[in-house]
Amino acid sequence: MSRHIALFTVLALAVPAALFAQDSGAVRKDRRELRHDRREIRHDARDIHQDRQEVRSDRRDIRQDRQEIRQDVRSGDLQDARQDRQDLRRDRRDRRRDRRDLRRDRRDIRRDGRDARSDRRDLLQDEKKDSTH
Repeated sequence: MSRHIALFTVLALAVPAALFAQDSGAVRKDRRELRHDRREIRHDARDIHQDRQEVRSDRRDIRQDRQEIRQDVRSGDLQDARQDRQDLRRDRRDRRRDRRDLRRDRRDIRRDGRDARSDRRDLLQDEKKDSTH
């Protein structure tokens, strides 16, 4: 009889531990979503860094184009001044595009951070739910 009690005790302790060791499907899904959100945040952060560098480069190009236009006008070279104005327009358009990309990446980071926090809460709730069963 004592052998049966010992076996029952071992099984009573081992079965719940084995069940809790396995994640439920919801926990796995939440972890996967959380990893995805973190990956997206890292990607957007790299994009922001690159966009900032491009905006700085565009600003330098714009300053240079303005300076060249002034020099061309002073020297009376209107053909080069027209060409430099076209370059200036192109550089301004590039800067607007890069600023827009920067705003979008910042917005994406905010959204991904919000999603990550939500997924983290869901994960904790699902883990808590699994541990009570």
